[in-house]
Amino acid sequence: MFKVAPSLLRFWEKEFSTLLHLSKDSRGNRQYTQDDIAKIKILNNLIKEQGYTLEGAKKHFRETVKESKGTEAIEKSLEKIKADLLALKKKLSA
Repeated sequence: MFKVAPSLLRFWEKEFSTLLHLSKDSRGNRQYTQDDIAKIKILNNLIKEQGYTLEGAKKHFRETVKESKGTEAIEKSLEKIKADLLALKKKLSA
């Protein structure tokens, strides 16, 4: 799929162990989830196409995780505000 050697995927699995959590079947074959494939696609793009070093790619993922956590908090806050406003609208129209 990514036109890389299986050994490179295994290497990335070791280097990015906090990011990639591959499971194996009873025979020891790796089973990739859609989430794993998406992360490998990003890794491949960063390292092979954009020329990031391994440390640069790790830093990129750490920053992305921080941003996504911030985004999730903002989304939850907005959802609560929306629910409060809808409840207020319902009270006013009753």
